[in-house]
Amino acid sequence: MRLPRTRPRSLAGQLFAMQVVLIAAVVAGCAVFAYVSGSAQAEETAARQVRVAALAVADSPSVREAIRTPDPSAVLQPYAERVREDTGIAFVTIMDTERVRWTHPDTSQIGDTFLGNTAKALRGQTFTETYTGTLGPSIRVVTPIRDGGKIVGLVSAGITVDRVSSQVREQLGALALAAGGALALGGIGTYVINARLRRHTHGMNAAELSRLHDYHQATLHAVREGLLMLDGRRRIALINDAGRELLGLEPDTEAVGRTVDELALPAPLTGALLASESRVDELHLTADRVIVVNTRPVVGGEQRGTVVTLRDHTELQALTGELDSERGFTQALRSQAHEAANRLHTVVSLIELGRVEEAVDFATAELELAQVLTDRVVGAVEEPVLAALLLGKAAQANERGVELVLAEDSLIDDGALPPSLAQRDLVTILGNLIDNAVDAASEGPEGAEGLAESGASVPGPRAAGGPAGRARVTVTALADERELLLRVADTGAGIGPEAADEVFRRGWSTHGAGRGLGLALVRQAAHRNGGTVELDAGPDGGARFTVRLPLGDRTAKSEAAGARAKEVTA
Repeated sequence: MRLPRTRPRSLAGQLFAMQVVLIAAVVAGCAVFAYVSGSAQAEETAARQVRVAALAVADSPSVREAIRTPDPSAVLQPYAERVREDTGIAFVTIMDTERVRWTHPDTSQIGDTFLGNTAKALRGQTFTETYTGTLGPSIRVVTPIRDGGKIVGLVSAGITVDRVSSQVREQLGALALAAGGALALGGIGTYVINARLRRHTHGMNAAELSRLHDYHQATLHAVREGLLMLDGRRRIALINDAGRELLGLEPDTEAVGRTVDELALPAPLTGALLASESRVDELHLTADRVIVVNTRPVVGGEQRGTVVTLRDHTELQALTGELDSERGFTQALRSQAHEAANRLHTVVSLIELGRVEEAVDFATAELELAQVLTDRVVGAVEEPVLAALLLGKAAQANERGVELVLAEDSLIDDGALPPSLAQRDLVTILGNLIDNAVDAASEGPEGAEGLAESGASVPGPRAAGGPAGRARVTVTALADERELLLRVADTGAGIGPEAADEVFRRGWSTHGAGRGLGLALVRQAAHRNGGTVELDAGPDGGARFTVRLPLGDRTAKSEAAGARAKEVTA
């Protein structure tokens, strides 16, 4: 039978056991030290006590007078007993120089020989020793009694070792009580601290915490969504690599510990991150990206912080724009197919009526009219993506009664655009500008009322030479050695200078809620490629947007290639 695998003790439990052992060892060590030092101190105190008593007796004049009498014991015995009782020592023995006792606690021992060493005392010295006498082992002091300059007797005062040990045992009891209290107090404190630690570590052991940390770090670096954690003071407590990328932070920028206000993010995004309530799937723009923000406060009795997730919506938004363009192309093709069918029926009918020449003229005129713009676009714009976009947008504009015109100075040679300039960004920029221009041109000057309501102003009359009765959008696409210029002008109502910055803000639109992202994406794509977007009044009275994208990479590569060619030639 396989025994169940036992789970290792939690980190809090391990620390509790280690701390209890450590506290017990410290308390036991302190107790042993206190016992040893207390025993030595007790012996020292006892020796000092009996020394004082012996010297006091030896210096007493009454003792010297009693020694001169024929029977010294008669006077000295009561005196020695009073001294012994008053000082609390075990014995005070007064003897002659021949070691014969004049006093003793046991009167039967008077007259017998003193048990102990007296040689040093007979030479005039006072000394201390531990000796086993009639009362058992004792700590004693022996000192001479002088009369004039002559040693006439000796005094030995002592205390038994058993009495010293009993005093130490009394102290040891108090010490053990204090040690037990300290151990109990330390154990309770350790239990409280470790209970708190167990609660914060959720009962996990050291290996589980280490594994959790490793998984945590691996997840932070592997997950593609941005993760941002803010503490209660709205300071960054944690941010992963994707979060740094989505917020546009440099890899070497120290973000942890900084407040959200210090990140120089757009005001709407900063407001969403600092909000105390939850935010769900909010769309926000940074300088280079469209991100979806979700926030959730971390609440536990009080607000402890906020967890923020960031998702990159840039590619999805671009794909949505491309899908809208494809849908528009499809509708334009369906409409053109319907018109082509009508024209084909007309040609067939003319032939059936015998008017062949008129049928040929009608068909030829229709073909020439349809081919003019195609030839103009293909001849001036050799970049296939832009050419296709222009042709498709021209068909869409025509369906809405707007004429799309390619400016005469437009020219983009094949290979003029470097690979570093993403075609998707070109589609985003030019496609959104043409869509907005077609909307404005189709509304005409009467759209001024709607623009005025949204904060834009209406300029004066259209410039002379503008089209009479036909809305028009003029596109300029020009690439030289230094930059790519994309300019779109319309014959709409125009946009006043006071609204020039607002039009690039997400949500600004004259067509109601849910719109107003196109121009914001245009500026974002231009910024992502190091370019600029300018807005002014067009020659036909409408708005004119000009985008300039630097082509420095291409120029540098051309110069480098030329330099290498010169080196080879040389």
